[in-house]
Amino acid sequence: MMKKEGWIEMTNCPECDAKITIPEDAVDDEIVTCAECGASFELAKISDGFELKPAQTVGEDWGQ
Repeated sequence: MMKKEGWIEMTNCPECDAKITIPEDAVDDEIVTCAECGASFELAKISDGFELKPAQTVGEDWGQ
């Protein structure tokens, strides 16, 4: 992992292969968004950092 001021270089976006960075103080289950394609991912804590899981999207509930 490469550090840069308050951010840790994490991995490539599974959707578009752009670099995704996460905050140095990120926590388990935090949502990060790819700056290139807008895809959202949930951070899952693993022994040496985090892995990305597709974020659960919640649709609008119009009371139906």
